[in-house]
Parts: sequence; structure tokens; C-alpha cells
Amino acid sequence: MSVFSNPAGRSIENARAYVAAVLDLLGNRDPLDVLRATPAALERTVNRLTPDQIRTPEAPGKWAIRDVLQHLADSELVWAYRVRVVLAQDRPPLSGYDQDLWSQRLGYDQSDPREAIDEFQILRRANLRLLERASPADLKRVGVHAERGDESLEHMIRLYAGHDILHLRQIERIAVP
Repeated sequence: MSVFSNPAGRSIENARAYVAAVLDLLGNRDPLDVLRATPAALERTVNRLTPDQIRTPEAPGKWAIRDVLQHLADSELVWAYRVRVVLAQDRPPLSGYDQDLWSQRLGYDQSDPREAIDEFQILRRANLRLLERASPADLKRVGVHAERGDESLEHMIRLYAGHDILHLRQIERIAVP
């Protein structure tokens, strides 16, 4: 299983390895720059692909680009909630979720790639608006993730930027057979 697999309920060690790997992808880049650039990067990538490239899984049992796009939209929805609850409440609990179960049970294989990108863009704009006006004290606010423990908003920003890079690379890898 890849370190980038992220089912809910994994061990603390696996969760730490996932976080470290995702943050390593970000490196020294400004996470807000990455978060701002991702919607356009998705557009550019998908606009150059054929419908077959978008719906063909990387391998049997793996996601297609369409699935990755819907995952990004749903992940942004989860993050929208997490950002808001951390900003509005003191040390709120943050539940995890199994991305593969979401894919299976929410019908990612039937999703419309264009609609997924549209959903992602709308949610990302709203999230960036909140983050850009957050104070330094706001960025230190913490939620308590069910699997990873305390996570500040500042940390979550870095984590989601790395998550963007992870899935942009995945899309590129799938697109090049």
C-alpha cells in the first residue's frame, strides 16, 4: 500500500507517514500560492485530454482522472467545513474519512469531470477568501483530527497544498499511459 493511500482508521504511524510525505511534496513552496494555482492547473490539464483519457483508470482497481477530480471536489468540501469549524470553535473534533469508500459509495465512476472541476473551483475560492483574511492568531487555531491529533489551520493549509500537488501529479501520471 502506498504511503499516499489515506483510508480512515489507519495507525498513527501510517497517518504520520502520510502527512510527512504530503508535506515533503510541498517543500518550501508557499502553500497559498499552490492552493491558488491548482484550479487553473486542473483546467489546463483536463482541457488537453480526451474523454477516454479522463475516464480510463490508471490500472484495474485504481482511479481514473475523473475519480481524482471528484475526490478533489469532495476533499475541498470536507476542508471547507474543517476551516470553518476551526475558525469558529475551540479545538473542534475533525473526523477522518476513507477516500476509497467515498469513491465507491458516492459514484465517482459516474461523476462528470467538468462539474467536479466547477465544484472544486467554487469551494476553493470560498476557502481562499477565508484564509486570506485570517489573522496570525486564526492560523494558530487548532482542530483535533481523529487520526492525526492536533492540527492548526496553518498546518492544514500546508497539508492541503501538498495534497493538491499529490493529485496533480497523479493526474499527469494517469494521463501519460
